[in-house]
Amino acid sequence: MTNGPEAAAEPDPADPAEPATPAAPAAPAWQAPSEVEQQLYDAKTRGDWPAYFDVLARTELYIADSRAAADAHPGTVRFQPYWDQRTGTPCLAAFTIGMLPAPVEDPVFWSGSLDWYARNWEPHDPPWLAVNPGSPCEAYFPTSPGHRAVWQRHAAAAAAASSSEEGIRLRALHVGGPLHGPVAHGLACGALLFVKNGQPWNAMAHHGRGYYPEKKQLAEFWNVTDRATWQQAQERLTAADMVSEVWEFALAVRRSLALDFAGAVSVDHWRGVAERVLRHNAEKGAEVKLTPDGVTKTEPPGEAEVASQVAGVQRLIGRIARYEARFRADGVLPEGKFVRSVEAWDYGRASGMARWGLGARYCTLAEAEQAVLRAGAASRSAYRSWEDFSAGFILGRCLQFDEEEFGHWYEDMATAHRILTTDPASPWRNIPWE
Repeated sequence: MTNGPEAAAEPDPADPAEPATPAAPAAPAWQAPSEVEQQLYDAKTRGDWPAYFDVLARTELYIADSRAAADAHPGTVRFQPYWDQRTGTPCLAAFTIGMLPAPVEDPVFWSGSLDWYARNWEPHDPPWLAVNPGSPCEAYFPTSPGHRAVWQRHAAAAAAASSSEEGIRLRALHVGGPLHGPVAHGLACGALLFVKNGQPWNAMAHHGRGYYPEKKQLAEFWNVTDRATWQQAQERLTAADMVSEVWEFALAVRRSLALDFAGAVSVDHWRGVAERVLRHNAEKGAEVKLTPDGVTKTEPPGEAEVASQVAGVQRLIGRIARYEARFRADGVLPEGKFVRSVEAWDYGRASGMARWGLGARYCTLAEAEQAVLRAGAASRSAYRSWEDFSAGFILGRCLQFDEEEFGHWYEDMATAHRILTTDPASPWRNIPWE
């Protein structure tokens, strides 16, 4: 064991004077759950502790806490040490993402960067940090101010070397996550979001950024605060009930025209037919109808309202056409192709919502898996290929957020699309659509 600040606490080597013992049969090669654990294992095997710290500086480290304590003090991270016989001291156990157990009701996990731990460690906190204890890639590190300064140097170097697109990358669990089959297909329907966030695309047992951040994100962005509201959001997404009806109306008009004319539809023709359909639907509003309450006559919308609807849909058609032109230029759409539907925007998020709900403990693992399966089935029924699905998802995201700025709302998805359609390890290259 070296004595410098980069040292990991390892057992002392056997006394060379001891007689040799017969060699034990070779153990099966260890299958690391993800590339992070493999990199840690390789660095440890080489005795390259600077490289080990470099890996830690680029990933999140998770620690356990009781759910009751986490709920009682939201946003407050508590260190819960254990007594380790190897060091003879209290240790704080921290785990990389591939070493986490499946989410259960209790305990829950927090996550933080190596730099966060270095900055927030207090004098009364454990004298040792145990990384992935009990695994082949485990290591123990002293937590004195001098040692934590080393952690911070590695964190600073990692931050300086990172780029804006580095966080958008394909990650997978090779142990503990499905790579083939219906569940993997459903998970892959949410892959654009998970690649964009740099999270394993196939982590069915999802912890995300940790219990509290997952709850906070659901509350802020989805108004999901408990099991009931999670179920409502999950059902609406699976039914494509959050996608704008106006978007789907415009795309349905063109889809029908493309079938009628067996070819491309000009924007002017599309706009003209959309206007005629809107005006026809408005006129139908004046029809006499037989209802359970008797014969009723509904009043049609006024001309000003109809004109406003027509203008809005025609503007939307222009936006869609401009997005599709950019999609073709960037390889998101093949030349001559168009987006058939944006329901994928809901189906992909339904796959994500299942996992986010699990991370926040609003559902069980079995319930999340069933929700993922349903998202995959809905996607297959509406689309013809991964590329078809992806274009619909990206257009939905852009129509909701991008405002034709072609900023990060679009660029992040274009990068994720490129990765998922070209990387040999991508689920879209290895899982058949049907």
